[in-house]
Amino acid sequence: MTTALPQSVAALVDRASEPEFAAWRRNIVRLGGCTNPIHLVGAATVYDTTTGAALLSYGSDLYGGRLLTACGNRRATVCPACSALYRADTYQLVRAGLVGGKNVPEAVSGHPRVFATLTAPGFGPVHTRRERDGRVPPCRPRRVGDHCPHGTPVGCRERHSVDDPRLGEPLCPRCYDYAGAVLWHAFAGRLWHRFGLELRREVARRSGLTRTEFGEVARLSYAKVAEYQRRGLVHFHAVIRFDGPDGPGSHPPYWATVPLLVDSVRAVVERVGLNAPGAGVIGPRALRFGAQVDVRPVTSHRRDAGERPASPATVAGYIAKYATKGAESAGAVDGRIHQARDMVMLPVRAHVLRMIATCWWLGGLPEFAPLGLRRWAHMLGYGGHFSTKSRRYSTTLTALRQARTDHRAEQQRASLGLASHLTVTVGRWRYAGRGYSPEAALLAASVREGGASHGA
Repeated sequence: MTTALPQSVAALVDRASEPEFAAWRRNIVRLGGCTNPIHLVGAATVYDTTTGAALLSYGSDLYGGRLLTACGNRRATVCPACSALYRADTYQLVRAGLVGGKNVPEAVSGHPRVFATLTAPGFGPVHTRRERDGRVPPCRPRRVGDHCPHGTPVGCRERHSVDDPRLGEPLCPRCYDYAGAVLWHAFAGRLWHRFGLELRREVARRSGLTRTEFGEVARLSYAKVAEYQRRGLVHFHAVIRFDGPDGPGSHPPYWATVPLLVDSVRAVVERVGLNAPGAGVIGPRALRFGAQVDVRPVTSHRRDAGERPASPATVAGYIAKYATKGAESAGAVDGRIHQARDMVMLPVRAHVLRMIATCWWLGGLPEFAPLGLRRWAHMLGYGGHFSTKSRRYSTTLTALRQARTDHRAEQQRASLGLASHLTVTVGRWRYAGRGYSPEAALLAASVREGGASHGA
């Protein structure tokens, strides 16, 4: 009895018999398992910059008709291969700002710095799970018989498991302030910006300086990432570092200490805030960070048992990990929602669907039109950047990518026997689609699995 081969396998077998199979295969393998590559059609010529002579010409026909390039998407749920590269670059960027390297002086490791977590406020009690000394206490113990105005118990005495689907869900959805939660997301980026401005003012004030005088002798640099919590709201995790006026290459003044930075962060978090628009429609909303704030020194050596310092590697790994995640980690969806009827079939839990619906409702009102809430409904209203840094914190992702590109170009020149030439490549390419054919997708999947096995 003969078993029919799957379409993708049969197509791959047929492709393997073609003369240009080796070039076609190289075109896919070099992407490292990218799930949604971009197709380019065109040609390029390599010239000797000294003589102007054309050394090599090639076109997309060399790669089976189309040159494939990686999609470069940062989200692990969209492209695991490209997100792994993005995560590695982010790790190197953050780590360089803590210990040096990548054109950052090693002396930066001696600068005072902290790892701060700024939380979202509460918009209503949700089911949660905490661990204390290895034990899991009840979710929200309250007096039996206490109910909210809608008749729902205000407490929960269960000890939830880590995979309990109720985690992050409101105890009473009708009591939960969904409008406030969505607006907080819409303004979270501006809150962070205002936090940065106020932090500089606070440090200057505590040091007895004006803002202008502070800028002449010191600088605050940072790198941050946004992390979605189970309740659908982001937290900000940030490295904040004292520098001299010229950045990581200049030493900060003697009074720039870790305790000063810790106290200033806590003070600013308590007072920074914004007033949301639309008070005449949904009532006033004062948008602030949550009361819980964690500020730890970043150091390789434990100096005080009460400080709970974080190591540079731990901090860099933590920020890099969440730089490749999005709202899907809170149970939302990857793609944008274009019409209201699309919400009917969304595979999301009730709490997330209510946040999406609130974005859609508020986004249709004139008072909230500038916020673009419908555009960011799939992100639960958050339209800010997931990972950002100040200009002088360390190197840039662009610089890291360019270094990798230059290294690969040097390898290619060596393989073509052009290492002794100074060259420039002039090309003309146009977009011709994206994705894989069934047999190409099968080959790319094998590359991804091989890479994952090698990494393990």
